[in-house]
Amino acid sequence: MDRIEIKHLEVFGNHGVFPEETRLGQKFLINACLYTNTREAGLTDDLTRSIHYGEICHEITRFLRENTYRLIESAVEHLAEHLLLHTPRLNAIELEILKPWAPIGLPLESVSVKIKRGWHQAYLALGSNLGDKQAYLEGAVEKLAKTSGIRVKQVSGFIETEPYGGVEQDTFLNGCMEVETILSPQELLKEMNRIEAEAGRERKLHWGPRTLDLDMIFYDNLVTEEPKLLLPHPDMQNRDFVLKPLMELCPYKRHPVTGKTILEMQRDVTKEDSKK
Repeated sequence: MDRIEIKHLEVFGNHGVFPEETRLGQKFLINACLYTNTREAGLTDDLTRSIHYGEICHEITRFLRENTYRLIESAVEHLAEHLLLHTPRLNAIELEILKPWAPIGLPLESVSVKIKRGWHQAYLALGSNLGDKQAYLEGAVEKLAKTSGIRVKQVSGFIETEPYGGVEQDTFLNGCMEVETILSPQELLKEMNRIEAEAGRERKLHWGPRTLDLDMIFYDNLVTEEPKLLLPHPDMQNRDFVLKPLMELCPYKRHPVTGKTILEMQRDVTKEDSKK
């Protein structure tokens, strides 16, 4: 990905642990690497098709002057989030804040915190088999769209499916959605659980009835085996009610472990069902 680099932008701000730092202020140096696609701007010589680095410099300066943080870790984190949320065409940012006047009582050139943050692609599955099923699914899409750090890109149609897992219950309404997010997988899962709870989700019976069920299927091509977050979803390849909606959104997306596309996994499930 192409990069626009800003080096050693000087900003006077009131950040620091000690009272005199927040009262008197001090100099900070900012390095920013903006990840974007510059080809269209390069071919057309049109600034509106790129990121205006001058405007970014002024926005960095304004943000750090108008906000106060005890830790430069907080300053750099909030600044990166702000720029990602409010800068069109910005896919990712590598951001460093240097503190050349760090009051530690020893000679040093500077201390700094550098982070890289960006937008990630995630696919989520939605399901409901209690109450107004469609309202629960549409409400979940709306709440996710209103959550800071999440942009809804696509939503599949909703399909009625038979219960999965052997528990006798009403039919489900299922769908999938594609989102872009600057949240980590754990942060995204936390927001999903919040939305489930707001819909009255109760976890009394495994594979039992629920007002709203939100599952993370993919997060980029991440593979993780955390106790509360397995990615990709460990049973997605067996779930027709997940694969069918995903077929609408990303039929050629490949599973990062098996290498199979959604289309191929859907065909496998159809073959197995035909044998029963």
